[in-house]
Amino acid sequence: MGGGARELAGYLAALAGWVAGLAAAVLPQGRQSSYAGDAIITAVGLHEGLWMSCAAQSTGQVQCRLHDSLLSLEVHIQTCRALMVISLLLGFFGIIVSVVGMKCTKVGEEDPVTKSRIAVAGGVLFVLSGLCTLAAVSLYATQVTYEFFRESSIPINARYEFGSALFVGWGATSLSVLGGSLLCCSYPTKERRGQQYHQQSQPSTAREYV
Repeated sequence: MGGGARELAGYLAALAGWVAGLAAAVLPQGRQSSYAGDAIITAVGLHEGLWMSCAAQSTGQVQCRLHDSLLSLEVHIQTCRALMVISLLLGFFGIIVSVVGMKCTKVGEEDPVTKSRIAVAGGVLFVLSGLCTLAAVSLYATQVTYEFFRESSIPINARYEFGSALFVGWGATSLSVLGGSLLCCSYPTKERRGQQYHQQSQPSTAREYV
């Protein structure tokens, strides 16, 4: 795969990862009601996310409510919120920086080495964005797992288990890290840098005749 095609593939993968990370952040399916156990399944399905909680009736009606207070939220939810916001900001700046550094754009064509370094910087931002998403999703999943298996008088089918937003978040992490890694492969090699330096430092041999 050529350098330009590799950059384009990495950019598209990272962009898809950023969109998936945005979906994982706003979806209310961070955790959902568990249907495990022998008890009768209730007619109401509960879903909770970082920003809101929803109740889905068996008739198809869904009612959602935003979390009322920021300070009254559990620590792991506040931490996950902060990590997801940081992830989205890093990914947003990565989108802008990568466009400037990619070979398929016309910005900075006169200095390909600097342009490649800018693309690498965009790739690093995407990788950091993916790692923040991974930390947020994994922390949330760890808390859900702990509450599910801890000793409690709450029946199993009244507890919570993983929601679809967590799997979307893990997918977003994979795409962001993969796309950022491909963009980081754009770093100029020593040979390319040496050739550019030789071309810039070579004196002109052309002679002017009167």
